[in-house]
Amino acid sequence: MKVTISDIAKAANVAKSTVSKVLNDSPKISQETKQKVREIMKEMNYTPSSIATGLAKQSSCNIGLLVDMSKESEFLNQFFYNIIGGIESVIAPLKYELTISNVQHSSPEGHFLNRLVFSKRVDGIIANNSVLTDELSEELNRLAFPYISIGEIMTPGSWVDFDNEAGGSMLTEHLVEQSYSKIAFLGGQQQEKIYTHRLGGYLSALQQADLTVHQQWIINCKADEHDSYHAALELLQREDRPDSVVCMNSYVAFGVLQAAKALGIDVPSELGIAAFDEYPLSRYTTPPLTSLNIDTFKLGVSSGQLLMERIRGNDMPHKHLLMEPELIPRESTMRTTFSGATS
Repeated sequence: MKVTISDIAKAANVAKSTVSKVLNDSPKISQETKQKVREIMKEMNYTPSSIATGLAKQSSCNIGLLVDMSKESEFLNQFFYNIIGGIESVIAPLKYELTISNVQHSSPEGHFLNRLVFSKRVDGIIANNSVLTDELSEELNRLAFPYISIGEIMTPGSWVDFDNEAGGSMLTEHLVEQSYSKIAFLGGQQQEKIYTHRLGGYLSALQQADLTVHQQWIINCKADEHDSYHAALELLQREDRPDSVVCMNSYVAFGVLQAAKALGIDVPSELGIAAFDEYPLSRYTTPPLTSLNIDTFKLGVSSGQLLMERIRGNDMPHKHLLMEPELIPRESTMRTTFSGATS
């Protein structure tokens, strides 16, 4: 039997009007009462009808972009603003506004579900998969509230992402084509999904090339220039050192370049360096870095398009979109002539 507002009111020992006011986030209701009623709604698996129908008659004409402001890497780089631009290019012509919301709040009433979803301030949400936990995805599914994850998620839901596993394979295969055979992987943490996929592509390409996997050449470290520099110094001074490195991102590659320079190792004749992403200055390093172009503007466009589809038809099946990165070969790996782009 479907749970009604009357059932919630009875369980919470409040009036039906109080439940309605909680659903509308009325300032006349105390935060204590709101929290109590919302917990009972969750326990009884109650879905407000206005949310379940996609707010068809009460559109806010707003889209929420969730950001964890405690992680500078999520909002202080070009990728973030490219994604915003891509989303805006889709929703602005449809008369929608983009609201950027910080998910870090210490109080229950500050939780984005209360601020954005239950208060009906947005019609849908876009969030990175580092923000959109399995628990939050399941709650949004229960509420039938439209959302898109930027990055693959394990719970049922729609998401867009770049094929990081394919990217790991592309970089590794390119190094093999350039006659490198002792290929290392540097940067990233094991608990990160993106690291797992990129490393998986690297391992798959090594297997396809019938090359040995050296676990001691798979180095975990913070994916920045400082930590990668020190990790590369240690790696490149080993008696049995690699002849090339797949780097988790361009910052890691910069650190490896600096370590090679400090040790007098020539790039690319003695060491090949290839990296994920172009940002910020891959083409301007010495030598210029072989990298993967990851079009984050297009990522924003795709996430915006999928979300608008869900807002217009919330009962549609979930969609998963994997986008292919583009290999850009440059001097940091060019031992032999390669027919690809060199821009």
